[in-house]
Amino acid sequence: MSNTPGTLHLIPVGLGDAPIDRWLPREAQTIAGGLGLYIAENAKTARAFLKLTPLARPLQEITVRELGPRVDEATLSDWLMPLRAGQDIGLVSEAGCPAVADPGARAVAIAHTWGVPVRPWVGPSSILLALMASGLDGQRFAFHGYAPVDAAERARQLKTWEQGSSRQRQTQMFIETPYRNGAMLASLLEHLKGTTRLCIARSVTTADEWIRTLPVSQWKSQPTPALDKHPTLFLFLAA
Repeated sequence: MSNTPGTLHLIPVGLGDAPIDRWLPREAQTIAGGLGLYIAENAKTARAFLKLTPLARPLQEITVRELGPRVDEATLSDWLMPLRAGQDIGLVSEAGCPAVADPGARAVAIAHTWGVPVRPWVGPSSILLALMASGLDGQRFAFHGYAPVDAAERARQLKTWEQGSSRQRQTQMFIETPYRNGAMLASLLEHLKGTTRLCIARSVTTADEWIRTLPVSQWKSQPTPALDKHPTLFLFLAA
């Protein structure tokens, strides 16, 4: 390893179509634009993000390694090896903060094993932004990723999460594939208790942002919000 190893920079990307100055500080933009090597969940998304930054070199000279599910630890370690020679590397997610509900955590774990500095940069996290805006318990919360796709299994899981929320006073949080948002909302309204407070956080930080929290009983009497094709978080807190 070099006497002065490089730094793994964890750089957030946007959650949707919004000006970069709205969600990423200028210093982070400058760092992002100056790096020549990236590891990304999605290479196309990473390059679209880099076009928004003040690039220090042509985009085609920036190497982007795509961290797909088939990339093994040995390959990932090889990609990170320049850190040990003193070169900085950027890590980006497909949306929001890298290594949070994101495969980039694997790269961060290797960097720590090597004693390489890891620097997280401030930027948008849909999970935290939705929690902030929900009015639900922000001290005890759990993010579950995706709920089961099968309707019966999903119903059982929602009830289990609701029981845990009631016992622990814990906010439950999860996401859904955008085209299934409508089915998810219908399932929530069918299986959660009327007193449970439910928050829907749609397209956070974009022009289509819409966030509202109501008891399930009140949601049932409201017009169904337009959620199709919109990234959405669902949060609830049982009474």
